[in-house]
This record gives sequence, structure tokens and C-alpha cells, in this order.
Amino acid sequence: MPQISTEEFERLPLRVHAFLAGVPLHDVWSIDLPRPRSGITLDELLRRAGAGLFSPSPVVRALLNMRFFVGRLFGWDGEQSATPRESFTSRLTSADRSKSLVPAGTREGHFRVVYRFENEQLLELLNRTAHAAALGALVETANDYRFYFAVYVNSVGRFTPVYMALIDPFRKLVVYPSLLRSVRATWNQTFGTA
Repeated sequence: MPQISTEEFERLPLRVHAFLAGVPLHDVWSIDLPRPRSGITLDELLRRAGAGLFSPSPVVRALLNMRFFVGRLFGWDGEQSATPRESFTSRLTSADRSKSLVPAGTREGHFRVVYRFENEQLLELLNRTAHAAALGALVETANDYRFYFAVYVNSVGRFTPVYMALIDPFRKLVVYPSLLRSVRATWNQTFGTA
């Protein structure tokens, strides 16, 4: 489950590149998935998997519980009272809104949906530590599918770079590899591949 280069990611024909222009791409990961048939979309996977696309391992759950505990102690996680101008949803065009399969602002766990297209979904999190976006994209190749997971981070203050530096080792070594393994497991279970 490699972290991939920005160049590889930016070659993909995704709306997010123009949509989040100016927002720093923190990192991007990918995972190859077996091809049981042609024409599978990210939307189909998300609908069939329900809330189970990202199933954190016990270690990841423990890390997240610790993080949310610290966040409650320091008041980091109260959602910022973002004006529409501050939210990434303010960047949506009427074409984006009509193409989105889920209304902007729909809650998905700790995140809110910015848009969900057939093969691309952008989620947003805005709190006192960062204004982050998580992109999931599914690309069909000649032999398989490739799922991309990208993280964008806008600073909300002087603490954002410090916070991101503190959590980076956990994200890169534990959290994201675990989440991508869960995507593969969900894919295999949903589409009967092994």
C-alpha cells in the first residue's frame, strides 16, 4: 500500500485537482484491487459497502480514541462555525452540485461530504487543528482497479503544522495502511474476490 508521488496522482483526470487548487496536498496513497468485472464505480462500492469501507483495526481505533480524548480535553474538535465561504463546499459549481450523488454537507462519520461523483468522493473536516479534505477515487485499469486516497490540509493557525508533524508518523505507519487494507477487505467481500 504505497504512498505515491504527487506527479502520478496529478496525471489522473480528477475534478479535485482544479477544485482544491491552492490547498496543499499533504500526501496520497493507493491500493490495487482485483478486477472481478468491468464497470465498477466508487459510488457502487460505497453504496454496497455501507458504512464499512474504512473499518479501523483495533490499534487504529485505540489511536483514534486517544486522539479524540485529547481533542476533547483541549477543545480541538468542536466543529468550527464555518461560513459557507470557509467551507470547501463554497467552491462547488452548479454543475458540481448537479453531478454529485450525495448532497453537499451530508455527514459521514467525523467528516462532511463535499461531493460524490461516480468515481471520486471528497470529504471535509474543519476543526481547530486543521481544515482537511480526504479524497477517495477509483480508477479502472487494463488489469485491475486502483483506489487512491489523498489528504489535503489547509492551515487554520500556527498550530496546524505542529499538529500535522506530531500525527504524521501514526498516520503514515499505522492509520493509512490499516484503512487501505480495510478497503481491500471490503472490496473482496463486496465483489467476491480473494
